[in-house]
Amino acid sequence: MSTLEGAARPAASISPALFAVTIFASAGLVFLVQPMVAKLVLPLLGGSSSVWNTSIAFFQTALLVGYGYAHFLQRVRSVRVQAMVHVGALLLATLALPLHVSGLMGEPSSNHPSLWLLGVLAVSVGAPFAVLSATAPLVQAWHARTIHAETGAEPYVLYAASNMGSLLALLAYPALVEPLATLKGQTFGWSLGYGGFILLMATLALFVSRARASVIEGPVADAGPAPTWKERAIWIALAAIPSSLMLGVTTHITTDVASAPFLWVIPLALYLATFIIAFSEKPVISTEMTLLLQAAAVAGCAAILPFKQTSLPLQIFVHLAAFFLTALMCHQTLVARRPKPAHLTEFYLWMSFGGVVGGAFNAFLAPVIFTNVWEYPLVLALACLVRPGLGPIEPWRWATFVLGAVAAVAAPVVALFWNPEGDLAGLAVKALLAGATVCAFLLRRRMIVFFGLIVVLSLASEAVGDRVDVRHSWRSFFGVVRQSEMPVPGMKGQVRMLSHGTTLHGAQAQHPDYACRPLVYYAPETPIGQVFTRGVNGDKPLRVGAVGLGTGAVAAYTRRGDKLTFFEIDPMVIKISTDPKYFSYTTKCAKGAIDYVLGDARLTLAKQPNDTFDILLIDAFSSDAVPAHLLTVEAMRGYLAKLKPDGVLILHLSNRNLELRSPAMAVAGAAGGFSLMQRHSAAKGSPVLWESAEDAMIVTKDLKALAPYAADKRWEATDPTLVRPWTDDYMNLVGALYAQMKINWTWLP
Repeated sequence: MSTLEGAARPAASISPALFAVTIFASAGLVFLVQPMVAKLVLPLLGGSSSVWNTSIAFFQTALLVGYGYAHFLQRVRSVRVQAMVHVGALLLATLALPLHVSGLMGEPSSNHPSLWLLGVLAVSVGAPFAVLSATAPLVQAWHARTIHAETGAEPYVLYAASNMGSLLALLAYPALVEPLATLKGQTFGWSLGYGGFILLMATLALFVSRARASVIEGPVADAGPAPTWKERAIWIALAAIPSSLMLGVTTHITTDVASAPFLWVIPLALYLATFIIAFSEKPVISTEMTLLLQAAAVAGCAAILPFKQTSLPLQIFVHLAAFFLTALMCHQTLVARRPKPAHLTEFYLWMSFGGVVGGAFNAFLAPVIFTNVWEYPLVLALACLVRPGLGPIEPWRWATFVLGAVAAVAAPVVALFWNPEGDLAGLAVKALLAGATVCAFLLRRRMIVFFGLIVVLSLASEAVGDRVDVRHSWRSFFGVVRQSEMPVPGMKGQVRMLSHGTTLHGAQAQHPDYACRPLVYYAPETPIGQVFTRGVNGDKPLRVGAVGLGTGAVAAYTRRGDKLTFFEIDPMVIKISTDPKYFSYTTKCAKGAIDYVLGDARLTLAKQPNDTFDILLIDAFSSDAVPAHLLTVEAMRGYLAKLKPDGVLILHLSNRNLELRSPAMAVAGAAGGFSLMQRHSAAKGSPVLWESAEDAMIVTKDLKALAPYAADKRWEATDPTLVRPWTDDYMNLVGALYAQMKINWTWLP
């Protein structure tokens, strides 16, 4: 008997905890690296939800590569050889460490942002991510070949441990890792963690290799029949729907409800939670309860989806509940159709492929074929076809379907022919939609009629939703932009508005008396307007730079001899603002020369000569998807270097979700600048859109340049000691979020 044979031991002697800990650790590393790399690279593309969605689609694809590797490694009959190969692959992937963003793809591209982002992610983190992601199916397959073969223990429950590690890592990053560690510390710590994981994986491989040869060298017992292509297609569909819905609800919430990046994490966390529940031995939510709650949530969501003025907490709760329960329904159905452990890696491979299909549809196809976020309600309705209930439909169910459909169709009819502004008409419309919602819930046990009524209800509610007069809608990688109109008697007629998601980016009156007056944030009464007015009242020609174009309202301040350069990341916004059919500030109102530089503002500004600008406006923070890399000490030093000795930098800091004043003051002080702050409120009685409330800070590199503003009582001194200044290596968005919450809710500690 050889030494190895003498050392062989029953597979049951290998601690199941070692399998669980290994899977848990790999999942934690996988989901820590995603926000870490996002922090390194995503701000360069503006921080929109499309950047997040594209990144998720990349990581889903890398996950598919990892699962494919794990599946094809199963063709190697010896578990011992598999273990050696995998440890070798982990070691090979260390060539990409320490974690960093590769410069092989050059600077960010505004014309092809998706391709640039995918390329950067692939060369920067693709190899270690794919190899790490292979751990979950691979270790479960080893469990099936060892412990399951001898004891019958279920290997699929280990997938719950994997998703638990993913969820905890995802939540730990914004709550603990980002506020407490610098970016260099994070990347170095992750790289050390990766090295530690290799040791953990080698330990498990050693124990597995020492199991009985008959177990680890032979085929898996009780393989059962191979899955059919029909079954594989069902796995793909059941995985694609939750993946698509995760990105769809993220885009919908941040486009039509509230544009706040912290909301991006919630759908992903709920998505992972559905895996944990579905793959648990004893799920905390039964399949029957899931189906009951999902019917109620989807019907309610279909009814309120177009009503943007509904209570914000209610909207977010209903949308997330509908997504969570629908994803859980699909994943529970998926688990119920799982194959024998012999086909475990193939099951995960097709499940991963379904995730890629759903993610790719939302990230790459939907922005091209839809001008709005239609993919979300579309997939939500189609998901109802997953529900059971193909039996005969009783007469009372048909009657309920007809009653619900009539109520839903009657809602837009009432809204059209009755006074739409009247309270009674609004109440009648809501009552009809509520009646249709109840009817849909009653039909939940018959899939076809339930699906049909959900479709009718969705179309009807869309027809009577919030009646914003949207004239045009465009969609690009950077988000959904809408041009709408509203009558403003104080400005003698219609006023056109440009919004990005839920954030207003400018407005222009259509009456000739007011057409060239800057409105909202840029009105002469606002801090931004005050600086521009002082500048144009001087004698010398002005050289002006503006980061963020919007409607181009500040162009109306330019005189003959002035020159204004807009730095804009979205080519679609340039196209809209320079077309007189939509807005004419830059074409008809501007008297000076106007030009445009496309790309990330920090990179394009760095190419400008030093001592260039009399006024430099940084107007990139009000959209709530904050490009935080534009508000760091290094960025501030770059801005100040581009100013003339008497030049003025303006930071527009208005933001609904983040308190940016304190970080901005700290950054200005640390960069060696001199600053003043103004918190402006719109005058009472002024026409709507005439001006707006605004937080703005001005910074100069020479104290003398600040003197004219220091004499104005509207400008106040700043305190750079309130928070730690943000740098390229340290930012605390969670702290800024909590500070704003304390302002909104004074009872918070």
